[in-house]
Amino acid sequence: MNHKRSSWAWFWQAVTGIALLLLLGLHTVAHHFVAAGGLRDFQQVIEYLSNPIIVVLEIAFLICVTTHALLGVRSILFDLGLSARTERRITVGLSVVGIVTALYGFWLTYTVIYTGSSSTAFLPK
Repeated sequence: MNHKRSSWAWFWQAVTGIALLLLLGLHTVAHHFVAAGGLRDFQQVIEYLSNPIIVVLEIAFLICVTTHALLGVRSILFDLGLSARTERRITVGLSVVGIVTALYGFWLTYTVIYTGSSSTAFLPK
């Protein structure tokens, strides 16, 4: 294992963990304590996301959650004492999962904001 890369991963794990404390607190208060009835309905979510600052905070929340979770999985897998080649493959694989997850989150946020739809036609009504 490359200790420079390990230190880098640990640093970002700590940074995203601290950011999550703040962002999760803001998200929870905004969605469960400020909203009437303790939960926003879909129309209220669209209105909430019409504020560009909120969009930035929610996207930052998505990125921090994804990064923190995948770095945690990476750390656990690396503790198994795998070969350097396997560790590289895990890093690449988890990076792809993170990028796909973030892109899906961006797309879903965009879809909800600009079309007023969550593309949930397959869900029972």
